[in-house]
Amino acid sequence: MTISGLLAGLGLVLAGATAGYAVLAAVAVALAAARWRRPPSYDGPSRPAVTVLKPLCGNEFELYEQLCSVCAQDYPQFQLIIGLQNPGDTALPAVRRVQQQFGALDIDCVIDASRHGVNAKVSNLINMLSRCRHELLIIADSDIVVPPDYLARVLAPLADPQVGLVTCPYAGRARAGLWSGLGAQFINEWFMPSVRVSALFGSQAFVSGATMALRREVLERSGGLEQLANQLADDYKLGLQVRGLGLRIVLSDLCVETMVDEPSLTALWEHTLRWLRTIRSVRPWGYACLFITFSLPMVVLGTALARFQPIALILLGITLGARLVLHLRRHPGGWRRLGLVPLHDALLFALWSWSFLGCEVSWRQERFGVDRDGSLRRVHG
Repeated sequence: MTISGLLAGLGLVLAGATAGYAVLAAVAVALAAARWRRPPSYDGPSRPAVTVLKPLCGNEFELYEQLCSVCAQDYPQFQLIIGLQNPGDTALPAVRRVQQQFGALDIDCVIDASRHGVNAKVSNLINMLSRCRHELLIIADSDIVVPPDYLARVLAPLADPQVGLVTCPYAGRARAGLWSGLGAQFINEWFMPSVRVSALFGSQAFVSGATMALRREVLERSGGLEQLANQLADDYKLGLQVRGLGLRIVLSDLCVETMVDEPSLTALWEHTLRWLRTIRSVRPWGYACLFITFSLPMVVLGTALARFQPIALILLGITLGARLVLHLRRHPGGWRRLGLVPLHDALLFALWSWSFLGCEVSWRQERFGVDRDGSLRRVHG
């Protein structure tokens, strides 16, 4: 067989694999959306009390509204602990406003600069733990918006003693602007579909800092937050610790919203690169195989290598159709923004390629190196 024949065969394989993944991703997302049946909630007085921990750093866009969504829960008893590491943190006015508005709720604000490792978020959480009043804990990122039944739905699976941790999928809601829109597409049209595909095959590897619900005794038996103090992927590592106890991780049917605010291409580039290198740090071999998930660049390359043979063009059409389904499912009026789809996919493929050229990430105006075990070290200068 000639070299051109080998390249054509390789192109068909690449186009076929890309089309297969694109269809599988669209199906996985559609099945997740069709899960209308809610899991059984804790009923009436049997609903156990819970502590929600919210580590903050800076006055993020719509922070006040995000905190209010946690306070407006249809749940009988919960404590909200908000953690800051700096008394001059710009998030503090929003926190005080929430405390004043929801004065009848048990809302505690912990301001403690103690550091227990390189990961500032985990240090913040460790400082907050001593103020927890309840056995059930929910650790939630600062930038999520939740519905009034959030606590009831997330906690329901923990009624099963074999469930060690419950986590939530999330959807990106973009602030106005091109870069925020592309950042939301990264979540909605690439990252979460890949999570859904993995879940179809029974994977329990996904754990998101957007929501992690667990019993305090499980957290302590697993090694506690101290084991995560120098880790980049602290949520993923916590999942490993819980699974190490022989307990299951449940992906909730509740999808929360996260605000995406990327003011510039530089901000989008550094944020997305940190996410990609986080994935690479925990699953290096799987990360190297992610090229088939970049639908448009890969199917175009495969079709070109196959010299635009009819079967390659059919695979191209299938991929384009599946990719369109992913885009329009999250953006019903997305016909007007179809031009962002190839731009997003090309930019993401470029970032994935670039991510192999270094091991540094930017996080909260600091730079860190990422070692092979996923641990962080500050980079000076």
